[in-house]
Amino acid sequence: MPIGGFVNAVPMPVFLLIHAVAFIIGATFARKAFAAGKVEFGWGFTLYAIAELCYITYHLDWTVILFAHTLAEVLDLVGFICVFVGMTKRAGAGAR
Repeated sequence: MPIGGFVNAVPMPVFLLIHAVAFIIGATFARKAFAAGKVEFGWGFTLYAIAELCYITYHLDWTVILFAHTLAEVLDLVGFICVFVGMTKRAGAGAR
C-alpha cells in the first residue's frame, strides 16, 4: 500500500476507543442542541453519533469496511445538511 500502510500497525482497540469517544462527543452535542431547542443541530449531531456506531461495527467484525464506511458517510452527509439548514435558519432570523 503506497500511503497509509502504517495504520495497519495500530491495534484495533485504539480505533474502537477513537470512535467511542467521537460517539460520546456527538451524542453529548446532540443532547445539548435538543435541550436548547436547536432541532436541526440536534439531528445533525445525532446522525454523526450513529455514523460513529457504524464505524464501530466494522472494528467489531460485524460488517465489512465498505458497508460500514458507506453507511457512515451517508449519515455524516445528511447530518452535515441538517447542521447547514440550522445555520441558514439562524442567519436568516438574524437578518430580519
